[in-house]
Amino acid sequence: MSESHVHNGHPAIIKRLKRAGGHLAKVVEMIEAGRACLEIATQLQAVESAIASAKRTLVQDHLDHCLDEVVGDLPAERRQPIDEFKQITKFL
Repeated sequence: MSESHVHNGHPAIIKRLKRAGGHLAKVVEMIEAGRACLEIATQLQAVESAIASAKRTLVQDHLDHCLDEVVGDLPAERRQPIDEFKQITKFL
């Protein structure tokens, strides 16, 4: 059994994914109802963006948590490379 990994950002990620799941169900309904492809594509883009954002937030939250756990109580000047690494990952 794996160790539980619950981070502070998880509730917001869950909320975002549930909302994306609801939108995805609506997209299926739109397709079944024969709605215009442009409308469907627009909604699919929104779902895709929401999921990508949730993934990015999850990965960054995990990195932040794990790096903070490993670095511990290092003095600020020794933490600088880790803090910069955490900041630059937000551009991925």
